[in-house]
Amino acid sequence: MKKEEYKKILEELIQYIDEGIYIVDKNGVGKFYNNAMASMEKVNVEDVLDKRFHEAFPEFHVGDSTMFKALIRGEATIREQQTYKNFYGKEITTVNTTIPIVVDGQTVAALEVAKDITDIRKMSDTLLKLQKESQEQPAGEEAAAGRKPRIRRYSFDDIYGNSPAFAEVVAKARKAADNDASVFIYGETGTGKELLAQSIHYGGVRKNKPFLAQNCAAIPESLLEGILFGTVRGSFTGAIDKEGLFEQANGGTLLLDEISAMPYELQSKLLRVLQEDYIRRVGGSRDIPVNVRIIATVNEPPQELIERGMLRKDLFYRLNVVNLSIPPLRERLDDIPLLAERFLEKHNERFGKELWMVSEGAIEKLKSYDYPGNVRELENIIEQAVSMADKEHVLTEKNLTVQPAVRKLRQPEKAFDDSQPLDRYLAELERRIIEDALFESGGNISRAAQKLKIRRQTLQHKLKKYKISL
Repeated sequence: MKKEEYKKILEELIQYIDEGIYIVDKNGVGKFYNNAMASMEKVNVEDVLDKRFHEAFPEFHVGDSTMFKALIRGEATIREQQTYKNFYGKEITTVNTTIPIVVDGQTVAALEVAKDITDIRKMSDTLLKLQKESQEQPAGEEAAAGRKPRIRRYSFDDIYGNSPAFAEVVAKARKAADNDASVFIYGETGTGKELLAQSIHYGGVRKNKPFLAQNCAAIPESLLEGILFGTVRGSFTGAIDKEGLFEQANGGTLLLDEISAMPYELQSKLLRVLQEDYIRRVGGSRDIPVNVRIIATVNEPPQELIERGMLRKDLFYRLNVVNLSIPPLRERLDDIPLLAERFLEKHNERFGKELWMVSEGAIEKLKSYDYPGNVRELENIIEQAVSMADKEHVLTEKNLTVQPAVRKLRQPEKAFDDSQPLDRYLAELERRIIEDALFESGGNISRAAQKLKIRRQTLQHKLKKYKISL
């Protein structure tokens, strides 16, 4: 194949890659620059091709350029955040990987792969600013300042449910509010993990201090460390001196939602902060003391997350001083009447309706559903029903748009007789009980083990023993 043909193949290839691709020769002159890169940097391809990189981006200091490091120093840069201005003065933020291309010991080109995070960076900066402002401004000043009311603060008075398993969790959470220990909350999506976390904070000794929350799955890895620990000017291109959430939450509580989405390496840095009670900003050398209570949440069983390498075992043990496991709604169906009445009252006021009660038929229909979205889904069902109601005063089953769950029915176990040995009868009985528990837990081994009140390892052993496959 001829050299020109290889070049044509490469040109076509890089145009169909989602990430931005920029290739310069040994003199820094742009030879390849795909449409994805042009789109994120808001320039035309011809503004970059056949120009040296510092001419195409005149606002960029050569010494800060990853291209310069690759060409002149032979240094690779892996997933580094950069903020710079393009040819037209537009500021953008990217995460770049730039590598030198070396042939026979000589750098002949540099290749850069970039991902645009400009909007995400702006969002994170705005989030930090708003959180700081909300903590600095007394609640009574909001109306006077013409600002929107701050996000509602929840307390234990906002928690509804009398089922024994749920009541036990709430009682344990109330005790946790009286101390400063770290809290680890497991609960499926929609079970009310943040509601419980806020209740612990606002019901405890730190209630007059900041409560900040960060969903670890909502922010790219490259930004999360800076959001948590802050940044120092010059730590990466475009970085400024900025407080992170730990400094903003000092004296109060930081909720780390979906902590298993945090990069594994960053989890180790978090562990060090918890052990030593100080943080160091990204790119900084100064240790900053912090006093922050951590409440962490996950929506999958923590032991499974550990086994899959998504959650560090040592971090889990450090956070799991107080362990709270919120039961899903399908395991506390007796709480549905109370929750339904509460949501009815809430959305009556919102939509200006006059529904006074929920009928028995509606309650039975609500109880027939399995609620994969848990309490949040139940509220959505009630909200929809209230919003679409006419002038009736009773919410009935005809107002509800839920389908009864398909439940697996078993024949009653036959009584023991002498047609088989006792041990075989008991083994068959145990196998059926395990299968029922697995079915009711949606095939989740950890939840099935909790339901059976045995160790997860014990259940796995029995699955092998009875050759039960999932």
